Amino acid sequence: MDNVKIILLGYMGSGKTTIGRIVANHLKIKFLDLDSYIEHEEKMSIGSIFKEKGEVYFRKKEHDYLSQIFLKETNFVLSLGGGTPCFGDNMDLVNKNTDNSFYINVGIPELSKRLIVEKSHRPIIAHLHDDEMPEFIGKHLFERSFFYNKAHHKVKSNQNTPIEIAEAIVNSLV
Repeated sequence: MDNVKIILLGYMGSGKTTIGRIVANHLKIKFLDLDSYIEHEEKMSIGSIFKEKGEVYFRKKEHDYLSQIFLKETNFVLSLGGGTPCFGDNMDLVNKNTDNSFYINVGIPELSKRLIVEKSHRPIIAHLHDDEMPEFIGKHLFERSFFYNKAHHKVKSNQNTPIEIAEAIVNSLV
């Protein structure tokens, strides 16, 4: 495979990073996580960037680094942050640079179950009570679905394992 660029997007907790690592390992290509890439380049955590420099700064840098990855890298699987597709022209940038963008679509009940366990590591939901999670996620998904659905491929994932989802992605590559 030559110059393969696979982009995974979806809500936080949808398994983008886990699935991305499996796909990259299977194809023997590089795995990149956009949030980790930003943290490495900015030499600070995403939470610190938001706190110290604000969301506008973060979203600008997010777009810049996404563009940089497409210019510099070949043969990779890239996991986007949950909000990345929804800002600027990020989804247009993604779809202009690859025919292999995948929306990992996980239902609200499953996302709630996963995120309740991870709450403390996720600043955007850390303040929520467990019973508020489904409504919060539902509202967010409603707002973001327009952007998520611009992906070339949609992968429904509820009871599927990350390995099963990764296999579906590999089997559908253009």
